[in-house]
Amino acid sequence: MTAGLINAEHLTKVYGTATGPLVALTDVNFAIEEGEFVSLVGPSGCGKSTLLSMLGGLEERSEGTLTLDGETLDRPRTDIGMMFQTSVLFPWRTARENVRLPGIILGLDPEEQKAKCDELLDLVGLNGFGDRYPGELSGGMRQRVALARLLAHGPRVLLMDEPFGALDEFTREAMNLELLRIWEKTRKTVVFVTHNIGESVFLSDRVFVMTPRPGRLAGILTVDLPRPRTTAVMREPRYSDLVFEIRRMIGVDH
Repeated sequence: MTAGLINAEHLTKVYGTATGPLVALTDVNFAIEEGEFVSLVGPSGCGKSTLLSMLGGLEERSEGTLTLDGETLDRPRTDIGMMFQTSVLFPWRTARENVRLPGIILGLDPEEQKAKCDELLDLVGLNGFGDRYPGELSGGMRQRVALARLLAHGPRVLLMDEPFGALDEFTREAMNLELLRIWEKTRKTVVFVTHNIGESVFLSDRVFVMTPRPGRLAGILTVDLPRPRTTAVMREPRYSDLVFEIRRMIGVDH
């Protein structure tokens, strides 16, 4: 396997339970290149979120190796940022104050962070909403704030656990387009967890397809659709072919 920015070899995760060992992931192997957009897709309980937590240094591996740029990945790191399905914003802080939190926690220069915060709010389409509180924002706008906060301290790797899963279909589509626009501009390395096969194809350079528990990689699919992408790509036969190939790999193509 060619070495990438992130490398996993024979990665396995076993939880101890009252009824015995529970194997969440077994013998997972992959390499992710810097600047690549990768999605993890598979049925509920296949270990997608567990794998993402391991990439974020929040879960210990049971067996195998996991490295970032050659260093063992076994703890949270400032060059890795995580975003979840809920925005997890502090309701008593404005959008701007929420975005500035990582910089405050890390002790970064306040003036630089203030300017960067306004740039990020503009980047995610929230120019003029910096003084609004989360309760004054829609669900999609709150996720935009969370996305700006994710970028605030300049992480090298973005880990995203179904960040738009709770949004309605129209808002979700808009956020996918927004995320692609930002990724095209920043070229961060992204690992994106989703249950939505079409979303994984639309966003990604490659899709890691996972099996039901115990989670394995059923295969890795290269998405050879041109970039930059718009929703028009969903009308292309190749898009449909890729969606149905993933369905076949998961075992849901009846």
